[in-house]
Amino acid sequence: MSHRLLATRSDLERHLGALRDLALTPKRGGLSAEALRAETTYVQQRLTQGDFRVGDQLQIIVEDPGPVPGAVGGGAAVPATVERQLSDTFTVGNNRDLTLPEVGVVSLRGVLRAELESFLTAQIARTVRDPVVHAHALISLAVSGGVLKPGYYLVPANAVLPAVITAAGGASARGELTKAMIKRGPDTFVDAKKVREAVAEGRTIDDLDLRPGDEIMVPEKSGTGAREAIGFTAMLLTIPITLYTLGQIFSH
Repeated sequence: MSHRLLATRSDLERHLGALRDLALTPKRGGLSAEALRAETTYVQQRLTQGDFRVGDQLQIIVEDPGPVPGAVGGGAAVPATVERQLSDTFTVGNNRDLTLPEVGVVSLRGVLRAELESFLTAQIARTVRDPVVHAHALISLAVSGGVLKPGYYLVPANAVLPAVITAAGGASARGELTKAMIKRGPDTFVDAKKVREAVAEGRTIDDLDLRPGDEIMVPEKSGTGAREAIGFTAMLLTIPITLYTLGQIFSH
């Protein structure tokens, strides 16, 4: 639970309390002293330092109420509103901060991913009256193998697997989606069976405990299984992509 991208502060605090209780028991819940210490340190760091590091990218959308009637006339160009200027993808700077138009420098130290939207809403409210803010930390995942556009893609933690595969152009003619798996380094982190279950259940990147740098690998078929792959593709297309359309997620 402590490794969930969108773990809340209360979740982490409860987990930290449970870890401290385990440390007082003879068997430590089956964990080695070293593993227990490492997990406790990890949770403490998330709670005190927050989730954001230099180079992380955040997508922010501030809903624009539209032009004020009578504010611009005579065919004059409409200036970009503050809301539009703030609707972009921003990179976390060297001091774990963001520089936002009209708002200035905002420190993200101590902020969790689960707190990002409410935190930025409060910061932007200093400049924009009653802002409606949608904010998401983008996670970099690799998509490789039998897809049309292999590479790294930035997706929100609440994106479902089909969104990531679709962002990579979908399966190529030889892509065998039924055998897609998720790798972490050289190891298989989520095997093909569990990937199929995750797709069927609409589970998100966060639900799967994925981390930045994990790889969704679609093997290439060797001439068989085409009908099965087509059926799996149809299932992918029936699952809605959460929050925004792909064009909105990746347009900035």
